[in-house]
Amino acid sequence: MLKIGLLGAGHLGKIHLRLLKNIPHYELVGFYDTDPETTRIVEAETGLKGWSSLDRLIDACDVVDITTPTLNHFDGASRALKKSKHVFIEKPLTTTLVEAKSLMRLAEEARVKVQIGHVERFNPAFLAAQAQLINPLFIETHRLAQFNPRGTDVSVVHDLMIHDIDIVLSLIKANIRRISASGVAIVSETPDMANARIEFDNGAVANLTASRISLKNMRKSRFFCSDRYISVDFLEKQVRVASLQDGLAADQASFHLDLGEGREPKHILLQAPEVQPINAIQMELESFATAILNNSRPAVPIDDGYAALEVANKIVEQLEWNANFAARTINEH
Repeated sequence: MLKIGLLGAGHLGKIHLRLLKNIPHYELVGFYDTDPETTRIVEAETGLKGWSSLDRLIDACDVVDITTPTLNHFDGASRALKKSKHVFIEKPLTTTLVEAKSLMRLAEEARVKVQIGHVERFNPAFLAAQAQLINPLFIETHRLAQFNPRGTDVSVVHDLMIHDIDIVLSLIKANIRRISASGVAIVSETPDMANARIEFDNGAVANLTASRISLKNMRKSRFFCSDRYISVDFLEKQVRVASLQDGLAADQASFHLDLGEGREPKHILLQAPEVQPINAIQMELESFATAILNNSRPAVPIDDGYAALEVANKIVEQLEWNANFAARTINEH
């Protein structure tokens, strides 16, 4: 059994604490939070020990689960890795690529496992669609959320869009040729709405939209392959597939496609793969325990977290360049 401790007992941290209690591979030894009042409340709610010393909690663990604000990821993770502890870190990995690279080096030196909390990899709808997602050529995503000040310590790209960036990079194994982006800051100091277009060397394209000031929540992605279209609703946990088949339609779940005179008949088969009732956060934490115990590669290793952060940073750089260019143009006129 792996002794695990949690850093950061905020909203997400409390969810992790509740789930960790029910995972047989872990022995939850307690948590650490910088706020004494939060510590007192969570102790009373969970019956767990709130440690007064971060380093002492790390010393008592085999695994450290980090759900602190992104600005504190590097400090907690680096301390744990220097003590040769396995580390689970919520997304995004860190605030800078320099910090991320440093953590990668520390993890390699310590020979421990690190997994990044890109939880949508474990979304039951995405898992149900996996068999259909073969070499997508075009991906379109919409991740819209109602305003919540809890995530405004980072831009909407690092807060929301990075989920879809990770999904895209997990499916398209090709170098990125070009990134273009536009966005606007409305209620915070960093962009609250953004759109990015990512073009790959193999011809694939991803068009990503994220907003944290929407009237309703939406987490939908559409994947276009050479012979099929897959719609994944990450929020409602639904999958729809329309695939091109040879021959005439055989049942009500398909319809005839007229390709013109002299061409072989084809039809579109409509499917709704079954989505299992899975708790994605619990599954990702369980998968990390399995990777440690079996000495196997984590489902979302640290280099995947680095890759997603690198693309997110490039998108933010493009947004900043566009904003500065617009400001210069206005001033000139």
